Amino acid sequence: MKYKANATGALLLRNMKIFLRDRGAVFFSLLSMLIVLALMLLFLGNMNSDTIVELLKTYGGARDAAADRANADHLVLVWALAGILLVNCVTVTMTVMGNLIHDEEEGKLASFYIAPVSRARITLGYIMSAWIIGAGMSLFTLLVGNLLLYGNGGGLSAKTCLSLAGMILANSFLYAALSYLFTLFVHSSSAWNGLLTVSGTLVGFLGGIYLSMEMLPEKVCTVMKLLPVLHGASMMRRVSVQEALTETFLGLPAAVAEGYSEGMGITVSVNGEILSVSTQLLFVVLLGVGITVVSALISMRRAGRDR
Repeated sequence: MKYKANATGALLLRNMKIFLRDRGAVFFSLLSMLIVLALMLLFLGNMNSDTIVELLKTYGGARDAAADRANADHLVLVWALAGILLVNCVTVTMTVMGNLIHDEEEGKLASFYIAPVSRARITLGYIMSAWIIGAGMSLFTLLVGNLLLYGNGGGLSAKTCLSLAGMILANSFLYAALSYLFTLFVHSSSAWNGLLTVSGTLVGFLGGIYLSMEMLPEKVCTVMKLLPVLHGASMMRRVSVQEALTETFLGLPAAVAEGYSEGMGITVSVNGEILSVSTQLLFVVLLGVGITVVSALISMRRAGRDR
């Protein structure tokens, strides 16, 4: 039993070292964060800020235009940071899981499978390495993003950062497990890289990052509400923007802020009821656990057929 536990830990550490030694992989993982940030600031930031300012003009009466613009810009930055954190949870874990594909192509995975260690433990080793690195990179993104927010006039509180850290851990675990499940059906690096590219693009749309919920057809929004991407982004946004949202819409009817929140994917409603953050977090965690169990069962079943 001790040998098996040590083998799982050794596999975990091995996968982490392989990724961290690959400077190109680390660089491109960070590059995805920078690309999304650039998209938000250069192309979508002004548009989103203008939308907020127009809302304030329409419903707020006589206001301080300069203060409204500053508050709107800050709100958009915080909203964007939450989306970037979710993107990293997906793309970084998938990048790390590429180690498994590489191991399979080089025949190393077959060697692991014939070792006296269950496939469930091997599954856990790969998932945990992707989870730890994915969460670590996202936490680093949170740190850098918060420093930028402080430089722009105000960062996130320690309490908010702790809440986001928990959500990062939950989302990174889910997508590490989901990435492993994908590797059971993808067996080449070229196919995996293609899937990674598509996933990186899809998460931006399914999370309401590139296009807000209010800009999408109702049927598309209904489908998005069934997927964990939107809920992961939503819970992070809701915690992140709470103070900025209150300050920006101060003095306006509550319905204005509520409408904006739902339109921007800060809150998600089902059958007219807004889902709580705890409900969304539970959904993400349970889905991650379920996918891990399913992946382990598929691996063990394949092991039985291979004997």
